[in-house]
Amino acid sequence: MKSFKIIIALLFLSQITFAQSIISLINRADSFFETMNNGKFEEAHGFFDESVKDKISADELKLFWLRLGNSLGTYESVNGAQNRSQGEFYQVTLNCVFTKGNQGFTFIFNKSEKLVGFFVAPTASEAFYVEPAYADTNLYHEKEVELKFDGGQMAGLLTTPKNGTNFPLIVFVHGSGPSDMDESVGPNKPLKDLAAGLAAKGIASIRYVKRSMVYPNYFTKAFTVKEEVLDDALTAVEIARNTPGINKSQIYVMGHSLGGMLAPRIAALTPDLAGIILAAAPARKLSDLIAEQNKYLYVSSGDTTAIMRLQFEETSREIDRTRLLKLGDIAPDSVILSAPAAYWMDINNYDQLGSARKIKNRILVIQGENDFQVSVQDFNMWRTALASNKNASFKLYPDLNHLLSSQKQKGNGMQYRIPANVSPKLIEDIAVWIKGK
Repeated sequence: MKSFKIIIALLFLSQITFAQSIISLINRADSFFETMNNGKFEEAHGFFDESVKDKISADELKLFWLRLGNSLGTYESVNGAQNRSQGEFYQVTLNCVFTKGNQGFTFIFNKSEKLVGFFVAPTASEAFYVEPAYADTNLYHEKEVELKFDGGQMAGLLTTPKNGTNFPLIVFVHGSGPSDMDESVGPNKPLKDLAAGLAAKGIASIRYVKRSMVYPNYFTKAFTVKEEVLDDALTAVEIARNTPGINKSQIYVMGHSLGGMLAPRIAALTPDLAGIILAAAPARKLSDLIAEQNKYLYVSSGDTTAIMRLQFEETSREIDRTRLLKLGDIAPDSVILSAPAAYWMDINNYDQLGSARKIKNRILVIQGENDFQVSVQDFNMWRTALASNKNASFKLYPDLNHLLSSQKQKGNGMQYRIPANVSPKLIEDIAVWIKGK
């Protein structure tokens, strides 16, 4: 599950402590989740203190619970708790049991046993990233770079091979949502793996923190993929052009997921790129893809309870609202599935297949068959659309998932909690493709 956090209020800590019945607070936190599990979101909203009720609505609680259900299934019980005082507030962390796994949540109560905040908590048993065997630090250097824009700057890393010069360079572009420079998902860090593996084969790279990770307030109003993805990708390409030791005629963009979907758009804006790599890139409309994911997770869960059916139907209705081609009567900053209407209109009017057909750059399309987020259907659509493009190459991997690691089955989001590294075979294939030009 991607880390979903709700911050209700700033907690001003003081030296004052107060006694609180921990059993009562655990029961209250459990009751809060049971109330949402029963679909009573207005009643759940009543658990919050009056001072913070205007910071979150019953509808937002409902959407949070629907997303949680898609990732973890149906709420079952509490299995373990921790607590501590925080000045005038009391913190209770519960390990909550769902049908598809456990997840910790931290609840903040005031003296009146009213909620002033809750958020997803990291679990003590959470797995850690494991360096792949091909990440030989003796073979490459890493140097910090900065991506600047009018409102601030993000940190990035330039990874270059230690031996030789005149290197090809890949700019990595993340998938959807806020992300660090490694595109971390649980203990998995696919961009970090790719940077290390490719550097060992003589290929440099730039990766950077996504703007929405560092400046979430920048995205509180209407925005599109220009602000979320394109502007910073173009800045990274410009940094690559001005990096000593780089072969300026051998600069590539590798987009993962949403980044892959937008790679042809980036190439159209930077025609001097040597090529683009589309990794697990949606060929369909984003709304269609999310609808498929929603159905897959619902069916694969095997949970036929009424509450899961309701969650599936409610999410489906919300997805249908994203199919905007023009604004009409809806305001550009109206939020649908955590993105403004302007975003959905922009992405739905983008034809990635048509854009890819028009560019002259080399194109490599890679896809894993064990990817439940972007399917082989998308890969086949890319292959069909670019069939007459002599510069396009395609590679399908039977065992790879969405994070480009080898898996025995397609699975679901719980798979991302287990450490795995990007396939060395995929890294080898990318290196061979780049050096083949």
